[in-house]
Amino acid sequence: MSYVLGNLVTQSVISVTLSPALIAANTSAEQTFTVNGLLPGDFVSVNKPTAQAGLGLDGARVSAANTLAITFGNYTGVAITPTAAQV
Repeated sequence: MSYVLGNLVTQSVISVTLSPALIAANTSAEQTFTVNGLLPGDFVSVNKPTAQAGLGLDGARVSAANTLAITFGNYTGVAITPTAAQV
């Protein structure tokens, strides 16, 4: 008996410590971070471990080899710096 499992080759959970830069008021901005082992076409899912009023994680992608790109949204009238050194 065989089972079709789709095209999943490998699956990994990687935890990295990131310190994003300031996000201007009422805007969104993509920031990039080096994460060794990422390849273009990889699926990534990002979770911020703490809530931060007015800050959203609007998307994540692998923009190039070893490069994670995260789009942050600032939905307030003042600049926000995402919490530094979170995993």
